Amino acid sequence: MKVAVFSTQPHDRQFLQAEENSHEWVFFENHLREATASLAEGCDAVCVFVNDDLSESCLKKLHELGIRLIALRCAGFNNVDLPAAKELGLTVLRVPEYSPYAVAEHTLALLLALNRHIHKAYTRVRDGNFSLNGLMGFDLRGKTVGVIGVGKIGSVFCDLLSGFGVKLLAYDPTQEAGTEVDGLRFTDLDTIFSESDVISLHCPLTPETHHVIDAESLAKCKDGLYLVNTSRGGLVDADAAIQSLKSGKLGGLALDVYEEEAGLFFEDCSDDIIGDDILMRLTTFPNVLLTSHQAFFTHEAVSEIARVTHDNLDVFEQGGDYSGTEVS
Repeated sequence: MKVAVFSTQPHDRQFLQAEENSHEWVFFENHLREATASLAEGCDAVCVFVNDDLSESCLKKLHELGIRLIALRCAGFNNVDLPAAKELGLTVLRVPEYSPYAVAEHTLALLLALNRHIHKAYTRVRDGNFSLNGLMGFDLRGKTVGVIGVGKIGSVFCDLLSGFGVKLLAYDPTQEAGTEVDGLRFTDLDTIFSESDVISLHCPLTPETHHVIDAESLAKCKDGLYLVNTSRGGLVDADAAIQSLKSGKLGGLALDVYEEEAGLFFEDCSDDIIGDDILMRLTTFPNVLLTSHQAFFTHEAVSEIARVTHDNLDVFEQGGDYSGTEVS
């Protein structure tokens, strides 16, 4: 099968080509969208990532080119117009899980670094400044941590936190409020907002979860709330977060994802003038820690993404059962 790989990074080439396979890879650094879809001409499938835009118009163009398969090398699929794909007869396969430990561990790292101001301390010491002013954090022990979304990643994050002596609250639409599982108490969102000292987001981006953190929900939270998002940028209304940072409602914000990250994250923009005023405003806050969608980025996770992507291509080509990875 000839596969056009979009949004290619060096590690994509390395790990996809490391898999023994009979597929022909054609790598493009371009993001996939309607304007670049023609690059896939002559291919049977496209392999895409989180910031590729598979809108209806793009999918129609791919269909016209004879593309039969959309292979996502990620778990999320919010960037794909699924009804349009179904209507066009395009199969959409994903990597439902690769390493929940990678994302959960990065989430914990962000929380600890933000709380203890590691990012500021690192810069200070390199400049010869050994002052402790402004570096005071708090003990996690005894604090209430709210986890929104308790799938594979959220569950691992809760397991990691269990050793810190925190009180864990969780919200997940698959669990009834009041249920308690292994020391994890499930509750409603309003309780998460009102009782948590820290909130961590681990849910997919859907119409229901879009801007689950907005001005209204932040108003319900404790003053000084710490918020961490390693899921999808659209879960957080960044403008509302800025206003909450300015008022002190948010005491700290750690983001590995950003709603308008496409065209910025995964790219070297160090010589460019970045036109996203909201993102640039976020970088000015001393209590904001940003990373560029790297939570998934471990050797184990990227290896698994390549393996499952390869297997998806094989199963599709051979007409086998890919129900475990198909996006319906």
